[in-house]
Amino acid sequence: MTRPHPIVLTAFAFGLLFGIGLVISGMTDPARIRAFLDVTGDWNPSLALVMIGAIATAAPFFAYARRREGDGGGDGGGGQDVRRIDAQLVIGATVFGIGWGLTGICPGPAFVNLVAAPQPVVLLLVAMGGGLALSRWIGARR
Repeated sequence: MTRPHPIVLTAFAFGLLFGIGLVISGMTDPARIRAFLDVTGDWNPSLALVMIGAIATAAPFFAYARRREGDGGGDGGGGQDVRRIDAQLVIGATVFGIGWGLTGICPGPAFVNLVAAPQPVVLLLVAMGGGLALSRWIGARR
């Protein structure tokens, strides 16, 4: 039997840590997410606090990586200028935001919820996969 590559083990460990953090913070509960988005009703700021904590935790690591690899002119490693705002970015962000607002679930919590409550989340994951496939098909046709 072959051993898994250390990068696979590291990715698994960080994914598991991320999932545990989502569960502890309550960010896998769609009602909590919709309460954050309902600024005119019973607004719940907990998502903003979780985001601030995540940014504060990740910022030093991103700064270290940027210094280590150099700025690269805004290239995030994928060959694209990550600072450019174009129609593809705006459309993708809009579709993501609409889906997030309607369901109260984004991709990370969806995968965590797949373990906890698989039936309602399967349709969301299938729709996300379909959207990804459609996006790649459109990109390939350009």
